[in-house]
Amino acid sequence: MDKKQKIIEATIDQFTTKGVENTKISDIVKAAGIAQGTFYLYFPSKFSVMPEIAKYAVEEIMKEIHASVNLHDAFDNKIEQLVKAVFRITEEKKELFAVLYAGLAQSEHLKQWESIYSPFYNWVYDLLEEAASKMEIRQNVNSARTSRILIGLIESTAEQLYLYDSPSQEEIDAQYDELIVFIKSALK
Repeated sequence: MDKKQKIIEATIDQFTTKGVENTKISDIVKAAGIAQGTFYLYFPSKFSVMPEIAKYAVEEIMKEIHASVNLHDAFDNKIEQLVKAVFRITEEKKELFAVLYAGLAQSEHLKQWESIYSPFYNWVYDLLEEAASKMEIRQNVNSARTSRILIGLIESTAEQLYLYDSPSQEEIDAQYDELIVFIKSALK
């Protein structure tokens, strides 16, 4: 593993353990096993690591989607698989996402979010375009706008369930079912 990756992983670990505000660069370099000067070769501040953490989070989301969504299934099944994948990764990596949102909100790097998220936006865009071409969804869906809306809706629901609330599994299942019905109806 290269030094930059060590810094990113150590930053995630320290932010998760101590919180963004309470983490010092000295904590990060100690956890990474590098000299403090090495940190500054890659990043000018602890907050400047946030875009790299966001890229890592998007990579994790995309890995889960690629592993979970069968592209040969009907569109309705793909939507269900997509929602399950986002719910699963949000639950599994909830500390990462909580740190990411806290850190991005405190830094000037929030503006980079759109470009960092482009692989996910593009994947959903392609999914919608294919569904429209197969007449599985309404023809007047604007895939570019709808991909962003769809991702926002799915992630917001997952975050509410796993990051902010502590609902029962029954409530999680009910929200999942309602979300699926809502998405399918909106796109038909």
